Amino acid sequence: MTSQVSSPAEQADETVVGEQRAPGGAKDVRRLDRVIIRFAGDSGDGMQLTGDRFTSETASFGNDLSTLPNFPAEIRAPAGTLPGVSSFQLHFADHDILTPGDAPNVLVAMNPAALKANIGDLPRGAEIIVNTDEFTKRALQKVGYDASPLEDGSLDGYNLHPVPLTTLTVEALKEFDLSRKEAERSKNMFALGLLSWMYHRPTEGTEKFLKSKFAKKPQIMAANIAAFRAGWNFGETTEDFAVSYEVAPAAKAFPVGTYRNISGNLALAYGLISASRQADLPLFLGSYPITPASDILHELSRHKNFGVRTFQAEDEIAGIGAALGAAFGGSLAVTTTSGPGVALKSETIGLAVSLELPLLVVDIQRGGPSTGLPTKTEQADLLQAMFGRNGEAPVPIVAPRTPADCFDAALEAARIALTYRTPVMLLSDGYLANGSEPWRIPDLDELPDLRVQFASGPNHALADGTEVFWPYKRDPQTLARPWAVPGTPGLEHRIGGIEKQDGTGNISYDPANHDFMVRTRQAKIDGIQVPDIEVDDPDGAKTLVLGWGSTYGPITAAVRRLRRAGEKIAQAHLRHINPFPANLGEVLARYDKVVIPEMNLGQLATLVRAKYLVDAHSYNQVNGMPFKAEQLASALKEAIDD
Repeated sequence: MTSQVSSPAEQADETVVGEQRAPGGAKDVRRLDRVIIRFAGDSGDGMQLTGDRFTSETASFGNDLSTLPNFPAEIRAPAGTLPGVSSFQLHFADHDILTPGDAPNVLVAMNPAALKANIGDLPRGAEIIVNTDEFTKRALQKVGYDASPLEDGSLDGYNLHPVPLTTLTVEALKEFDLSRKEAERSKNMFALGLLSWMYHRPTEGTEKFLKSKFAKKPQIMAANIAAFRAGWNFGETTEDFAVSYEVAPAAKAFPVGTYRNISGNLALAYGLISASRQADLPLFLGSYPITPASDILHELSRHKNFGVRTFQAEDEIAGIGAALGAAFGGSLAVTTTSGPGVALKSETIGLAVSLELPLLVVDIQRGGPSTGLPTKTEQADLLQAMFGRNGEAPVPIVAPRTPADCFDAALEAARIALTYRTPVMLLSDGYLANGSEPWRIPDLDELPDLRVQFASGPNHALADGTEVFWPYKRDPQTLARPWAVPGTPGLEHRIGGIEKQDGTGNISYDPANHDFMVRTRQAKIDGIQVPDIEVDDPDGAKTLVLGWGSTYGPITAAVRRLRRAGEKIAQAHLRHINPFPANLGEVLARYDKVVIPEMNLGQLATLVRAKYLVDAHSYNQVNGMPFKAEQLASALKEAIDD
């Protein structure tokens, strides 16, 4: 879905938060500046689809938003159990926001497990909508409830709305020729309709989506639309929901342009396609399915019309091997994976370093080690990306900061790979990959020119005047070697993992040559031109918080809270981790204290301490979830006061 945003000067003043009586004695409408909603239920209850549809309508309405899908690793975890709970959190507002929110204002709980798994995150006074049909004695016992929390007073501090969602859905669909089990599957659409009424969300997009999704199953399509409308009508007519809410569009938060809601993996896929078009090269993806990277493979497979070729290999090693072969053949080559796959690909990444060919290695990080937490987020692959190969095998590292920024990070990774003839690691993570936010669709003239020149003939003259092709004769500015497409007459040359002789590319075991080649490959990476790091420091702070990757949103939200409370704190965020920006050392030296929050045990802090001899303070979390802004704000306040 896309929406047009006009100039801020053309917009009316922000809506005043308050409450008004609708005309004709209708229900009250309360105006809010932001809301955090969490849908939760069994992994088979369609919570991710429900949250995605609510998000799409919110994006089309023009709110700023941020999402946090959270689901089990199992394809179908045991029904009604705590490990089987799937949730989708959405934070939307009439102003610029950065995170999915710390604590939900509204919880939709489809069963006792969903309630128990999420109640601890709710502040007192939050709204809870529960599907009372699922609160049976057996379901309560399954998750350890001795008595129903709907009746024992334990929820007295919340605004509880008991709704028999299943019964109401089945009743709404009785005219359809469906079994009770089939009708019950539409209860998520009933809940979506109810929440859409409560928050004045558009409905046309969802109905259009359902018509498209179930086009080949007209009975199911009609039933889902009927359930969605029934949920809306229930909100309109029931006495239990006396108030609905409005959150105005965030028109002043965005520059002028056309926007759409986008997830990190989708943005990354679009960025790769754009890079191939800007480079005028075919795009080749060699990949093996792995959570949470598989969506990139799925998306790119839909775009053959843009010259994209996708190859689902039999394993991780074959995937990167095919990609490196495509790079040798003159394609913009990509392989996608997560942490365990990077370990398997490490030998071929080293081969790409030796061959000095452009290759994008996209690592969507997840919790580890080993299989770890497949559907949870982490930033713990940084040192693997930096050092996880045998020998001296330096690789540039680029990290996006938000879901939409994955698009620009893909273009930047492609620029480095193509310009310097090197594999590049792009470190996203599960939080960015599955989360979403509004993205301004760029104009084509805003995209960088990534075109490259292939070698076309001899580039070196021997002592006797003979002109020959030297595959390792370097560009004096970038130290990149020529890119010679196989089959070009006269440009035949050796490839392989054994050390090359400088210039000729012949096999060489000479100690002095190896020393020279190792140092040259390192100098090439060290010499990559990356922008200086920018520092946000309006008040001359003594404490700097330095981050990288997906911690940007929580860090920025925490910094804003501290500044509103009168604290002085500076912020800087890294996109390029290898090489570091040239001015990073000078920036770090300006501050008495440097704090580095990471979703690992201090990997960036280790690099910063080693390179700049700065006593950086780590603040770490490895629980599979992103930082909460309030949590970070408290930790940073302690650092300031220490």
